[in-house]
Amino acid sequence: MAELREVTATDPAAVAALAVEVGADLVVIGPEAPLVAGVADAVRAKGIPTFGPSAEAARLEGSKAFAKDVMIAAGVPTARAYTCTDAESVGKALDEFGPPYVVKNDGLAAGKGVVVTSDRAVAEQHAQECGRVVIEEYLAGPEVSLFVVTDGEAALPLLPAQDFKRAGDGDTGPNTGGMGAYAPLPWAPPGLVDEVMRDVVHPTLAELRRRGTPFAGLLYVGLAITAAGPRVIEFNARFGDPETQVVLALLETPLAGLLHAAATGTLAAHPPLRWRDGAAVTVVVAAEGYPAAPRTGDVITGADRAGIIHAGTRRDADGTLRSAGGRVLCGTATGPDLAAARDAAYALVRGIELAGSHHRTDIAAAAIDGRTSIPA
Repeated sequence: MAELREVTATDPAAVAALAVEVGADLVVIGPEAPLVAGVADAVRAKGIPTFGPSAEAARLEGSKAFAKDVMIAAGVPTARAYTCTDAESVGKALDEFGPPYVVKNDGLAAGKGVVVTSDRAVAEQHAQECGRVVIEEYLAGPEVSLFVVTDGEAALPLLPAQDFKRAGDGDTGPNTGGMGAYAPLPWAPPGLVDEVMRDVVHPTLAELRRRGTPFAGLLYVGLAITAAGPRVIEFNARFGDPETQVVLALLETPLAGLLHAAATGTLAAHPPLRWRDGAAVTVVVAAEGYPAAPRTGDVITGADRAGIIHAGTRRDADGTLRSAGGRVLCGTATGPDLAAARDAAYALVRGIELAGSHHRTDIAAAAIDGRTSIPA
């Protein structure tokens, strides 16, 4: 589908030079590390439209403490929190909030820097390993991911989705980068997106403009839908995986034009987004040992079918497909309703052969059965 070019993704000058060399009309920066490193700034400096926030604005994801500071200044509803750098401050914060304990690495951790546990020792150990952490009160309620495309002023929300962070069925096991997702959300309260845009997105964008660091790109809003309403868990500065697979599977509007409008400051003039009917489900197939120590190099078969999206794979010179990461593949399918999409996604996954691999068997099941509810 594309020509692959060798480049260090976190090297701003190298990426900018490559964009000039290929005559890029639009550069879309996917991962968080290049954004935090300032790759978007370097490419924009060459006069090339770039989808992705500046290094300063990307601190919304690069530092949990910075994100909390912005939320407080903007009046965004979120959990109470403390930034801690030593055992004494960690202990005081854990004492105040009590279990379940929520301990977040302040810096980038590839989606795996958060520990939610009722075990005090586990919480303390995670804090010690990270060094600088944000400790928050626990927010009870189902989680929602909302992607918002913005040019810094105008903002267009995509469909809300729900992902599954724990490695095992029933939300058991360690946190991962995400084991599956679905959209739309049949249980979501009416007006949810409008409320989040009003109370979270526009105040956050306004606060960043006030600071002189406008955010242009993809603002990911991670939410808990609590008894008191939506509360922000975290911000990310790019499309999140695996929710993106289901959201974009339902987007009928051409993606390139939407991202180009955000990159060129013309999003206010972009036509309303068009969405396909029905639902989408994606199920991640992870390598043996993921997330702690994923095994790589295993042969994969059955992965060359429509709907199977590759993440951690590589090909040998003879064309043999092998695992090359923790989350290796995902089966993504659409259907007239959530149940049909789920059945189709799992049919894709069942056809994949990868020794030692594992996947969750309960993606979207609670939503289909009506077991997802908001606390009273």
